Amino acid sequence: MPHVEANNIEVYYEVQGEGEPLVLIPYLAADQACYAFQVADYAKRFTCYTVDLRGAGLSSKPEGTYTTELFADDVAAFMRAVGITNAHVFGLSLGGATGLWLAAKYPSLVKSLSLHSSWTATDPYLRTVVQGWQVMAKALDSTTDMVIQGIFPWCFTPELYASKPDYIDSLAEFVRSRPMPPVDAFLRQSDAVLAHDATDALSLIQAPTQITFGQHDAATSTRFAGPLTEAIKGSELVIFEGCSHAPIYENVAEFNARTMDFLTRNS
Repeated sequence: MPHVEANNIEVYYEVQGEGEPLVLIPYLAADQACYAFQVADYAKRFTCYTVDLRGAGLSSKPEGTYTTELFADDVAAFMRAVGITNAHVFGLSLGGATGLWLAAKYPSLVKSLSLHSSWTATDPYLRTVVQGWQVMAKALDSTTDMVIQGIFPWCFTPELYASKPDYIDSLAEFVRSRPMPPVDAFLRQSDAVLAHDATDALSLIQAPTQITFGQHDAATSTRFAGPLTEAIKGSELVIFEGCSHAPIYENVAEFNARTMDFLTRNS
C-alpha cells in the first residue's frame, strides 16, 4: 500500500472498506495495523484509512521535537493529500490526543470524533508512568520488548492475564510481527505524550464526540472523563466495564458494537 508526502514527511497508510471515510490514528509506538480487530467490522460500513504516525510504523522518523499538535498537523496534511475533505476521526490513547488537536484546529475535516482512553493534559501520575517506559526502552534497547513487558500490564487487567494467557501471548506475537520503531523514535513519540496539553483547545471542538474509558484503566483513567465531557459540548461518555486501557482488545465485541453505533448515528 502507498506512502504519501504530507507535512514534509512520508506517511504510510492503508485503505479498506467502502462508505464514508474513517481515519484511524494509532496509539504510542504502534503502526496502523493496531486496529485490525476494529477495521474488520468498521470496513463493512466505512472506508477505513489507517495511518502510521510520524516516528512509527513505515512513516518517516525524522529528528526533532514531536508533539501531539504536530501529529494532528501531519494527519490533516495526509487527509488533504489523499483527497479527504471530511471524515470520522478515531483514536485510542495517543491517537485520541492527536484527534483532540485535529478536531480543534481543523474542524472542517472532522465529521465525528471518537476518543478512546484519551486525556486532556498529562498529569504527574501519567508523566511518571511514561517516563518509566522510556527508562525501560533504553535499558532493554528495544521498543518491542518494552511494549510487551512495560506497557502491556497497563493495557490489560490482571484477570485477563490469568484467564486468557494464550490471548496475551498472541498479542505479544502480533507486536513482534509489526514494524516497531527504534528506541530513539519511541523516545520522541513518548516525549509528545509527556508534553501533551490540549486543555485550551477543547472548547474549539465542534464535531459530535464519543469519549470512552476502561473501568480499570489507571494510566488514562476516568479522572479525565469530567474535563473532557465538560469541555466538549454534547459529547457522549461510555465506560467499558471490566476493561483497562485497551478495550479494543479486552472486549472486542462490545467495543466495536458501542463505537459502531456512535459512528453510524453520526453518518
